[in-house]
Amino acid sequence: HKANIATRAASADVLVALAQQVENMIVSSADLSNSDKTDGFIKGGARNLVKGDFSGAFLQAGVAELTMAVICNGIALHGGIFVACGTFFVFSDYMKPAVRLAALMEVPVKYVWSHDAFRVGEDGPTHHGVFDLAYFRPIPNLTISSPMDEHELRRLMYTAQLPDQGPFVIRYPRGRGVLLDWKCPLEEIPVGKGRRLKEGKDLAVITLGPIGNVAARAIERAEKDKGISIAHYDLRFLKPLDEALLHEVGLNFQHVVTIEDGVKKGGMGSAILEFMADNEYNPQVKRVGLPDLFVQHGSVKELYHICGMDEEGIYKILISF
Repeated sequence: HKANIATRAASADVLVALAQQVENMIVSSADLSNSDKTDGFIKGGARNLVKGDFSGAFLQAGVAELTMAVICNGIALHGGIFVACGTFFVFSDYMKPAVRLAALMEVPVKYVWSHDAFRVGEDGPTHHGVFDLAYFRPIPNLTISSPMDEHELRRLMYTAQLPDQGPFVIRYPRGRGVLLDWKCPLEEIPVGKGRRLKEGKDLAVITLGPIGNVAARAIERAEKDKGISIAHYDLRFLKPLDEALLHEVGLNFQHVVTIEDGVKKGGMGSAILEFMADNEYNPQVKRVGLPDLFVQHGSVKELYHICGMDEEGIYKILISF
């Protein structure tokens, strides 16, 4: 296997394995299977569902995200079939009514949404997948996850297909991964359980998703330059929140930075502020994320810099206390 493959390719590798081992599984994509890499399921041996022959296991839904999501709800309601659907994260906009109903009915549809945040490419604000964490966070019964690297993505995909899981969102990026050795055993991650990546005593950084890798570099630099001790937590799940992890932060830190690949209003940082207020913790919290505006057209690197979400921007926040 190649090193530093695209993150989507790591997800495709999991779908290859599932196609070969899970007989009662159907996967669907909204005309993007070659881009969101759900076609890994086909490469694993699944055939397309076609008119007059429903013996296949892959549904090419066309440019019809809501229709795809509603069909997946119906398949899941039928029972006995594991169903997953994929598209670019921004196009989850069109799936919201069906996702809400899946959560209401607690049907176990899995949503694998790629090209998160600015990483869809230089397509401008119409294609920025930056609002959806805030959109979906209030919905009950919905698991929302964002893996930091390829190992986490593989394990979350495995976790999502286990029998006791309900509707489950996995949000991941376009582009090269960060791990040289991206293959790992497919193991369960406890839902709603984050992880402490690094100890620290002066400041706590809480990240969600792949931006945690950028934060880790900024943390290393800030500690070296300024002599501060920074703890780093990977939240993993926006919903349900890891309350034990957040209690640890609230009890031990007066300075907290939240970092996410999405809008600050209503997103992960807002969830942390709500938790701290509800539990009568009073740290100084600074949030890194998108401002309250439509961000202009530009390269991924340019847009992260403009929003203060690149290594330099995060570094400046870390040393600002």
